[in-house]
Amino acid sequence: MEGLEHSLWIVDAFNRVFGPPIAGLLGLFGVRVADPLHAVPAYLVMVFFVAVLVPVLLKLAARRPGLVPTRRPTVAETVVRMFERVVTDAVGPAGRKYVPVVGTVGIFVFASNMIGLIPGMMSPTSKLNVTVGCALVVFFYYHAQGMKAQGVFKYLKTFAGPIPAMAPLMFPIELISHFSRPVSLSMRLFGNIFSEELLIVIIASIVPIILPLPFMVLSIFTAVIQSFVFVLLSCIYISSAVSHEH
Repeated sequence: MEGLEHSLWIVDAFNRVFGPPIAGLLGLFGVRVADPLHAVPAYLVMVFFVAVLVPVLLKLAARRPGLVPTRRPTVAETVVRMFERVVTDAVGPAGRKYVPVVGTVGIFVFASNMIGLIPGMMSPTSKLNVTVGCALVVFFYYHAQGMKAQGVFKYLKTFAGPIPAMAPLMFPIELISHFSRPVSLSMRLFGNIFSEELLIVIIASIVPIILPLPFMVLSIFTAVIQSFVFVLLSCIYISSAVSHEH
């Protein structure tokens, strides 16, 4: 898989420009890079590419309309309202303040899922490192919001359950439950995107024309569904954390 990743033109171009200086910088910290032209893994290059591309596209989509309205602002507003609706349905009207973080993670996941369908690209979310990173952002964010909404002591107290006598049993169960959330979020997203990308690569290597198209259409559906599930579960976790009733 490493050879396949480094055959991507964007990865080769990025490493030709930034690989040697990054390798030199890592050398200052005692990290030796065998090949400076392969210093940055493909999935990190794609993460950087998506992180730059998405804000640029959203900025263009959110530009002020002229005297004659165009579709670009409508697209941006639709995206924002869609996230507002999902968050407020799960958390309530007060959930609008969580839209920036939830929306950012959701758009990044969706863009990362979709970009692998472009020839010469790969989905960053087909790598477990990336999906774990996204899941950990949600994990730490909803805990931070829970502590902010309820206070640190009161929030931690919810882990013990409503019955004090059951606290020794409930506390480890709650801990396992919470730590399993980023595991399930990351593994579900990684498994679906990796399997569909691998399937398309295999099909395209056998019959490169026409045959991969139905699988690519199915991949679009999977990318949308997995992005929505990731966002919805994130909203549910936030709602559970900030709720004063446990």
